[in-house]
Amino acid sequence: QVQLVESGGGLVQPGGSLRLSCAASGFGFSSYAMTWYHQAPGKERELVAAISSNGRRTNYADSVKGRFSISRDNAKNTVYLQMDSLKPEDTAVYYCHVTIGPRDYWGQGTQVTVSS
Repeated sequence: QVQLVESGGGLVQPGGSLRLSCAASGFGFSSYAMTWYHQAPGKERELVAAISSNGRRTNYADSVKGRFSISRDNAKNTVYLQMDSLKPEDTAVYYCHVTIGPRDYWGQGTQVTVSS
């Protein structure tokens, strides 16, 4: 079955960095675009970044452009989100996501808290 397991979240001070990882299994990882979403308390889940199946195309939410970078290693079935210059408003649960056919699959999420 499809599994997405996020890791790398934590508490970081404003201006700091974190690198999230999402280990995927149960499907042909290298054939699918992958995305990261986040959900802050009391808000809807929002798209943060997306990467094509071969990693050549990426897209970012305006709020993270220039600060976050999405990448993938198809040999390791893993997608990453490098987050730099973190701000308190980046505080959220971050989810890895893939759409396969008619279904959406989500990881369990990893908490990122940006606070001094």
